[in-house]
Amino acid sequence: MTRTMETVFEASRKGRKGYALPKLDVPAADCGAVLGDACRKEAPRLPEMAEVDVVRHFTGLSKMNYSVDDGFYPLGSCTMKYNPKLNEAAARMAGFALAHPLQPEDTVQGALKLLYDLGVMLGEVTGMDAFTLQPAAGAHGEQTGLMMIKAWHESRGEGHRNKILVPDSAHGTNPASATVTGFDTVEVASDDEGMVDLDSLKSLLDDSVAGLMLTNPNTLGIFEKHVLELTDAVHKAGGLVYYDGANANAILGKTRPGDMGFDVLHLNLHKTFSTPHGGGGPGSGAVGVKAILEPFLPAPIVTCRDGRYTLVGAEERPKSIGRVRSFYGNFGVLVRAYTYLRTLGAEGLEEVAEMAVLNANYLAKKLSGLYPLAHKGCCMHEFVLNGGPLKSETGVSSMDVAKALIDAGYHPPTVYFPLIVPEALMVEPTETEAMETLDKFAASMEAIVARARSEGPEAFHAMPESTPISRPDETTAARNPVLRWQFED
Repeated sequence: MTRTMETVFEASRKGRKGYALPKLDVPAADCGAVLGDACRKEAPRLPEMAEVDVVRHFTGLSKMNYSVDDGFYPLGSCTMKYNPKLNEAAARMAGFALAHPLQPEDTVQGALKLLYDLGVMLGEVTGMDAFTLQPAAGAHGEQTGLMMIKAWHESRGEGHRNKILVPDSAHGTNPASATVTGFDTVEVASDDEGMVDLDSLKSLLDDSVAGLMLTNPNTLGIFEKHVLELTDAVHKAGGLVYYDGANANAILGKTRPGDMGFDVLHLNLHKTFSTPHGGGGPGSGAVGVKAILEPFLPAPIVTCRDGRYTLVGAEERPKSIGRVRSFYGNFGVLVRAYTYLRTLGAEGLEEVAEMAVLNANYLAKKLSGLYPLAHKGCCMHEFVLNGGPLKSETGVSSMDVAKALIDAGYHPPTVYFPLIVPEALMVEPTETEAMETLDKFAASMEAIVARARSEGPEAFHAMPESTPISRPDETTAARNPVLRWQFED
């Protein structure tokens, strides 16, 4: 059923209110005397609504949102796994939820211990020597890692190294983060198997290269079998190697980036270690480093001294790149990740990877008869379908398929990424989905293909038909967004 709603401005009725404030018991301040020209000349045009109307409005909005608690969310490269409610309970414990970041250290020893222990556990999982938990998201972690690579080269008198190598299958944040950090990006081609072309990489290595950014498994869901040769080649050329941990869900307990030769990485704790993150947040892009980069980590760092946990600031860490976020990161996300790790343990994490890879290969096998796989063979945690043949045959694009899936009750997979696959559909089922869910999703995909062949593209252009907004002009929405309410008078 399609549900439409008024905005709060449309629902506003003059004179209604949902609050009752006590009478002013102090002299009224003269706004002009305090704020001068900054003082408002007239009251803000806020909606006027009764409390019951406000509650119903925002409750209605919440019901329009799709989440992993509603159903299957196969958004490739995003690891939209189910989030255990035990993690939520831990994050809501008063000692964590109500702690203030400026409290004296003696009053938050438990919180500091959690941060310290989480860093140690992440080091064990990844093979890194030290961690910072400050970065607020994956791309923020990328920038933090690249800032440390830059600082390391400059400390060695090699500040002229200004190039970062990025595979053509990389996440778009990789070249963006490199550019923001002041590097030039150089694209590395993929080979016929969907992996980094080793000869192409070696041809680009010279004394201007600061490092390589690599996702393994990559965005095609393929494990880079030449990873040791890749990292060794970059090191011999004097560069460092950055691991994009967005796809770490596939390797938990099986292999470690530190053992593959990576010098620095970020982990999306909100993906791999379970925090609800649809709609843009919250997140955590924790960054781990090998010992050579430890001095450059953002300050402050949580340290244990004589059984007491303390924050070591920049005054004791002269090579630190400085603070990259207010306080110590998104603490609630860190509590959830800590709880997730402690609940599963080493054996549980290994099972996460096994089930994620099993689910992906099972679903890939079921769908490969409908859409050709971008690259054949065993995948890791995700796979990419090529929607090009269906579009050539019927005129129905991957975007049309994605919109039709919404009407079928699913969040669509990632579309048109990676860019090296035409009409790409990237699917990541994660480890938390049962076989029955995967079978039903495959059946829905089969029904969509059958309808495309029988009815053609016109049947899809109005989809989705079950949502408040059907098919907006996405180009116009991106280039000319309407971000605030437009009053008529």
